Amino acid sequence: MRAIRFLAVFLWLLIVLLVISSFAQSAPSQPAVNLDTIDKTVDPCVDFYQYACGNWLKSAEIPGDQASWGQSVELRERNAAIQREILEKASVDTAGRDAITQKIGDYYSSCMDEKAVELKGLDPLKPELDRIAATKDKAALIEAIARVHLIGPNPLFNFYSSSDLHNANQVIAYLDQGGLSLPDRDYYIKDDAKMADARKSLVEYATQMFTLAGQSPQQAASSAQSVLRIETALAKASMDRTARRDPRNRDHKMTRDEVVALAPDFYLSRYFAAAGAPSFSSLNVTNPDFFRQVNGILESESLDALRTYVSWHLIDNSAPWLSKPFVDANFKMQQVLTGQSENKPRWKRCVSATDGALGEALGQRYVDVTFGADGKQRMLKMVDALEKSLDQNIRELPWMTAETKKQAKVKLDAIRNKIGYPDTWRDYSSLQIVRGDLLGNFLRANEFEGHRQIAKIGKPLDRTEWQMTPPTVNAYYSSARNEIVFPAGILQPPFFDRQADDALNFGGIGVVIGHELTHGFDDQGRKFDPEGNLRDWWTAQDGTEFEKRASCIADEYSSFVAVDDLKLNGKLTLGENTADNGGARIALMALGQMIADDKTGNKAQAIDGYTPEQRFFVGYGRSWCGKRRPESSRMLVSIDPHSPNKYRVDGVVQNMPEFQKAWGCKAGQPMVRENACRVW
Repeated sequence: MRAIRFLAVFLWLLIVLLVISSFAQSAPSQPAVNLDTIDKTVDPCVDFYQYACGNWLKSAEIPGDQASWGQSVELRERNAAIQREILEKASVDTAGRDAITQKIGDYYSSCMDEKAVELKGLDPLKPELDRIAATKDKAALIEAIARVHLIGPNPLFNFYSSSDLHNANQVIAYLDQGGLSLPDRDYYIKDDAKMADARKSLVEYATQMFTLAGQSPQQAASSAQSVLRIETALAKASMDRTARRDPRNRDHKMTRDEVVALAPDFYLSRYFAAAGAPSFSSLNVTNPDFFRQVNGILESESLDALRTYVSWHLIDNSAPWLSKPFVDANFKMQQVLTGQSENKPRWKRCVSATDGALGEALGQRYVDVTFGADGKQRMLKMVDALEKSLDQNIRELPWMTAETKKQAKVKLDAIRNKIGYPDTWRDYSSLQIVRGDLLGNFLRANEFEGHRQIAKIGKPLDRTEWQMTPPTVNAYYSSARNEIVFPAGILQPPFFDRQADDALNFGGIGVVIGHELTHGFDDQGRKFDPEGNLRDWWTAQDGTEFEKRASCIADEYSSFVAVDDLKLNGKLTLGENTADNGGARIALMALGQMIADDKTGNKAQAIDGYTPEQRFFVGYGRSWCGKRRPESSRMLVSIDPHSPNKYRVDGVVQNMPEFQKAWGCKAGQPMVRENACRVW
């Protein structure tokens, strides 16, 4: 069986090595559109998502260990299988292993060694718990919290480094709200039945964990109530996600002395010293009101209750890497939030853990077998085509004045492109990985990263750094760095497929590229200049015109039902929805330019009865075929800035005259929005 599995993976790797192909290459001779997902009984002008994905939706089942299933999840699973093969080979303790192989192999081996983990139980965490229990006053507890922040969770608040909002080339310290166990403040504040059930489950989970940690049932129940009480107070002091989307609401630069005086019961001078922070005179406090209010909580709560709360976060964060009773209790709570029926197999959890701890070490081995330098160059050509389309789009906008268009062009030209993997790999030489010590490795890796991040304070911004690891199936735009980043993990089928024609690829990865580029000009990105500084470079008239068009998109998506009677939050999802709409439009423009430039006329031909424009939309729709469990859908409405897959398709195409022309849609049909929204 192992030989068969190895052969299957080997053959798949050969395919992956051929994945990234130049968009300028001619399409294979009359490639057929894969019709497996398409439901031809559905009128594409009535529900295009159902048309593009209907057959897939009928047959696809969400695996028990998943909260959702779809094209991107399938790709993540394939990537995990590749990483597993790499790690299983690396974990063989042979002489002559290089440092990278030793670290990733021993981390994975330690994670897979269930017998050793079971024998140790909670013992590996006891020194850290004892440190918290030994604190004699609240000032000492704050110092203990600094230690906890370094090794994993973030009880009470967050402390980190990031670029200065007004001097993007400089990294400064940040203080931020934090300290919650449930996914969002709404879980503590809202009174509906689902949120109340989640709070009840949290108390039950915490009670079980404190009992496993050695408390009596009565004491554990009391401890769990302390956790809920403190976290509810933190939630009430927290800024909601929609307000946090506006960077101006998170812009509160203060001197160090001002912050210490703002919240004296945080003992921040002692905290900064205990965290090992470099000397600094000013920092950004993203939500000063949080620290004012929580200062009162620190004053009123007993030392014992606060110690219990901090210990809880350490236990909860470590639970997946402790013995089976802790793992099972942790997963039971996860089930409440996601609806999964079973935990992921241990090998998947260990692959993910290794990627989290040593992502750029494992990433080196991953790109060796999946990507390569040639793929990087080919991808850059496609990005260039999309940037030219966005440039054209901006120049042709009827609502924007010439002055703002000029500034937008400067920002677009300044966008940096990162494709596949970093040019310089992270150095993990100082991180000690000990074979057979899973929790120790987990905590040391967290501490390594914690110190690495804090050490950036007061230094120039490193613009070469990546914020995702190479195997990640995702991409991002960073406003602070004005860059788009595409890890190797996403640059594979179904998003980019060498065997598919250009139209399908532009509907897949082309829209993803366009999406990330558009983020530079969405309701958040537009507030940053070419260098990543928070600066208004718009005329007042253009700013008003933008907001009017953005409001149209917010209102449109707020009318969509996510699950049961719960509608989307159009303001929370505004940035992603703006990027979806803009990305699809400029990707189609890039395809149209390619067709126009093709002197042979081959690219304009219909294939299997589908025009290039129709194939573009089929490629776009099929890339979002997916299912979610109701529990997961409900959770994501509160925390996820992305819309559900159906609306990432239908919400976009109903705003596009190009779609209606391609499919012959008529006024009054559902995919023809009477008052279509368009920003870009």
